[in-house]
Formats: sequence, C-alpha cells, structure tokens
Amino acid sequence: MSGYKPIKSALISVYNKDGLAPLVEALHALQITIYSTGGTLSHIERLGIPVIPVDSLTNFPEILGGRVKTLHPGVFGGILYQRGLSRDEKSIQTHGIKSIDLVVVDLYPFEETLKQTEDHHEIIEKIDVGGVSLLRAAGKNYADVVVLSSQMQYEPFTQLLLSQKGQTSRDQRQRFAQEAFVITTNYDTSISLYFKKINGCINNTTLRYGENPHQAASFHGDLSEVIEKLSGKDLSYNNLLDIDAAIRLIQDFDPSHPIFAIIKHNNACGIAAGNSILAAYEKALAADPVSAFGGVLISNYPVDDESATAINNLFFEILIAPSFSQGSIRMLTQKKNRILLKQKPFTLPVKSTRSILNGALVQDSDFKTVQKDALMVKTILTPTNQELLDLQFANVVVKHTKSNAIALVKNQQLLASGTGQTSRVDALNQAILKAKSFGFDLNGAVMASDAFFPFPDCVEIANSVGITAVIQPGGSIKDQLSIDYCNSNQISMVFSGLRHFKH
Repeated sequence: MSGYKPIKSALISVYNKDGLAPLVEALHALQITIYSTGGTLSHIERLGIPVIPVDSLTNFPEILGGRVKTLHPGVFGGILYQRGLSRDEKSIQTHGIKSIDLVVVDLYPFEETLKQTEDHHEIIEKIDVGGVSLLRAAGKNYADVVVLSSQMQYEPFTQLLLSQKGQTSRDQRQRFAQEAFVITTNYDTSISLYFKKINGCINNTTLRYGENPHQAASFHGDLSEVIEKLSGKDLSYNNLLDIDAAIRLIQDFDPSHPIFAIIKHNNACGIAAGNSILAAYEKALAADPVSAFGGVLISNYPVDDESATAINNLFFEILIAPSFSQGSIRMLTQKKNRILLKQKPFTLPVKSTRSILNGALVQDSDFKTVQKDALMVKTILTPTNQELLDLQFANVVVKHTKSNAIALVKNQQLLASGTGQTSRVDALNQAILKAKSFGFDLNGAVMASDAFFPFPDCVEIANSVGITAVIQPGGSIKDQLSIDYCNSNQISMVFSGLRHFKH
C-alpha cells in the first residue's frame, strides 16, 4: 500500500501511565517489540507484557537519577535514520543500531507543577529534556516513524493500529508529527515564560478574581508601562478589560480636540467631543446617565479643577487621563476606592491574541480608521461638513462597539448605540429606543454601521426617525438597494471600505 509502513518496534517513555495498557496490549498482540525506560518499564512489566530496557540499545545505564536515559545515538539513530537511504542503512548496520518505528512520550507536567508549587528546584526538575528531544526526532522523521505525544491519542491510535494490522500511512504519521510539534512548542513557551518571570522580564499579577468571583485570574504583563495608579483599590479583571477598551477607543480620535468617554462592559455608553473636557464630559454623560453609574471614564485631555467638580458628582470606578491638576486629585480621591489612572504614552501590540478551544487565535490588531479623503460618497446628496465630522466620529465609535453594532451621533456626541445584537435591525431599533428614552431629537443625526446592509431595511428605519447621513463599509451584493432608497429620500451615504466586526 502506497505510503503505508509497518511498525516493528516501539519506544515508550511516559510520565503518566493512565490509559497506556490497551495500547501496550495491542502492540504486543501485533508482535511489535517494545522498548522502555524507568517507571514505564516497570508498569509494562506489571501488565505481564514483554518489554526490553532501553539500555539494551545504548549499552549504557540510566544516570544522574534518571536525568539521562535516552539521549544516546543508539536511540536517536534508530529514530532518525531514513529507511531505504543507502548512507543511513550502512551507518545503522556499522554501529549495530536497531530501528524504532513508534515513539510514545508523555512529557513531565511542567505547567501543572507551576500551579502546584513555587519551589524553584521542583519546577526545574519538571523540565523534560529527553522527552522533548524524542518527540522532535520522531516528528522530524515522520516519513518513517509514528509519534504519539498525548494520552488523548492512545485510544484512537490503538483502533487505527488494529484496523490497519500494524501499519500507518504517511498522512497519518504527518498529522501525529504536527500534533507533537504543537506540544513541544507550547511546552517550551511555558518554560520560557517562567524564566522571564523569575528574571524580572515579565510581571504576573494575581487579581482578586476573574470575570466572576468563582474564577481565579492573573494579569501577565507590565501595567506600569501603560498607566500609573494615583489612588484607589487594586484593579480587577473586569476593570482591566474596561481600561483596555477605553484606551483603544480614545486613541483612535484626534488628540488635538478634547474627547471624553464613559465605558461600561467594554462598550461606550457615552462619548463626545467638546470645546473643553468639561463640555465633552457633560455631553458624554447625557447620552446615558443611567449606564454611566459605576463606569470607567477616560479623557484625552488633562483633568482640571473645573471638570473634576462636575465628575465628582458621579459614582464611578475609574478615571483615566494623561494628567490631573493637584486640585482635581484632592477632590476626586475623597472617596478612597475611586481609582485614578494617569495614562502614559505607549504603543498597542500589533497582534491580538485570544484563547479558544485548545489553542489560540492570533490576528493583526485593528488599527485602521477611515480618513475624510478616503470616504466614498455613493449617493446624489453629499454630506455637509458637520455630517462628515459626525460620520467619522460615529465610525470610530461603532468600530469599538460589540457587533452587530449601530452608532447614532449628532454634533460629535453619541446619542445612543445598538450593541451586540444578533441582527443589525435589532441594533438600530435598540439605539433609537435608547436615544428617545433620554430625550434626544434624531432629526439631523447620522448613523454608522460596523458592517454592510444586506437589505435597505436599516436605512428605511433611519429615515423614519430623521437620520440624514449614513456611513457603512459597503460590500453587499445588494448595496444598490440601500443607495437607491437614500437617493429617493434625500439621505447621503458614504462607504468606508472597512468592516469593523468586534466579537
């Protein structure tokens, strides 16, 4: 069979023996020679299955309390030699090296040890050397060798082995090799992070709890590069999420104009531009004074005494600003739990990472915002200068709002947003209802959407409440339906060309 190769010998060296017995029994039933080491050797012997000590391949005993068992040409030569290559075949015969067709390794539990103890010696002793080397060698020579790197593979591999009468295909060996390299990469990363931590290269701050009180949590990084805490209690997991959302939002706005935002559950419940920070704060608060209660506040301008007097009337958790007047600090710290943070100039990471399933998603960070000259007017009617300002403002807000998202803006003030809805129509209706509940007049307001409109329903609803300009990415095969409706109802529409999903 093309690409299929028989397994005639196996090397097994595992830390955790759970689930190993059925695999070993299958290997024995298929008359596959088994080599093993230390505790694994004893475990297999207790099962009553013939097993050969690995030192029969090396003619050298385990030394240094088991630190050195398999690191020997007699083992690695048997794994790495390329079957059928005359040079390798000759070398194997000359040195009397026996082939190894299957490698089964379960690494020392380094990450688990980190969770159980802070004893440096014990942690270091759980750094696997030979095991990682065996996995890499077998993975490299997947053309001839099968490698098992996880207990989760034992049962499916045993079934595969019995059904294929002790043979494996090249594709199967390649997939097992890939999984082995994932294991070794994650293993080495954990070790590297540990050494960074103990060498002071990375901070690990234990938080009170995670997203909920029953969840343990910690922050890995150096917050002092980003913020200086001037007062207040320790930051929580949820605080840090809101701080991150606030800083990412405010950094997308022109720093030459005062901007104030109020964040709740990672979304802006209020944000506005003003002639002063006081004016911007008052407009931001007006958008949703109910949600602002207990929120995270951020200013892109220094907080002075006048603005602090107004802000002091609000119950909030955190206020972030580039600086604070001495009077504002005295005033705002009268309530001891309030957290004042001085934001430092810094650069956000170019990549964003999110853990999922048994791995992580990594993507480029979304730093793009559309500039005025890049907007594409798609309707007969062109937005006025004020509408263009509002459209750009709304587009930044909607970029930082959970999808599906709609933002309604007027005079560079968020009137309301529709956040995290399963349909764009629901997001728009949510925003309209909220804006009206706080007494806003939507006539002359603009609307921003984080993604395109597949149907004209949203522009129809927007028109019914007096919205006069719309910004969206465009890109739907039915874009023209929305454009035609806008043209028939004196609404201007621009395309940004940038979708901003946020999940």
